[in-house]
Amino acid sequence: MSEQNVSSLPGSRWYAVQTLSNKEGAVKRYLDRYLVSEEMEEYIAEVLMPTETVTEVKAGKKYQKVRKYYPGYVFIHMCLYDENGNINEKPWYFVKDADGVIGFLGGNKPSPLKESEINSILAQVQEAEGKEVPKVQYEVGEEVKITNGPFLNLNGIIDEIDPDRGKLTVSVSIFGRFTPVGLEYWEVERAEET
Repeated sequence: MSEQNVSSLPGSRWYAVQTLSNKEGAVKRYLDRYLVSEEMEEYIAEVLMPTETVTEVKAGKKYQKVRKYYPGYVFIHMCLYDENGNINEKPWYFVKDADGVIGFLGGNKPSPLKESEINSILAQVQEAEGKEVPKVQYEVGEEVKITNGPFLNLNGIIDEIDPDRGKLTVSVSIFGRFTPVGLEYWEVERAEET
């Protein structure tokens, strides 16, 4: 996200736009694609769909997928109102008539997001950039089952968690002694309760 975009439109604010379920990406792509050809760049600075990359293991294989932070919403940094407080019809209809859009949050008189709200969203996006997050979050002291590598199918207790690197230290009982083993998040799953 470029700072130039965000500050390039005087009077622009962030607005939440509600979309049909699983149409957030299509709405973002549509708005981004037609921004220039529909001459909207003087009204719309950025369309944001906050996501994170999530990893999980199924049948011993590691999978990645993109998870939306706010399903059913995209956020648009735009000049929705003119200097007299009236809605700018050109960008209003451009956004509202996009396939998959339900409407602006706030109906026919949308209010911009508070600065603290959008700052929180932007910080979330920036923090997630370039990182993978496990689909499941673990806690120290939790029992897990190892699903990969030489300790496959053994249970252990989580001693340490390094969320930045996506690693766990798990104590595993080997030959009657507990041994710490370094594992990645995707190499374990919650142990089944008996």
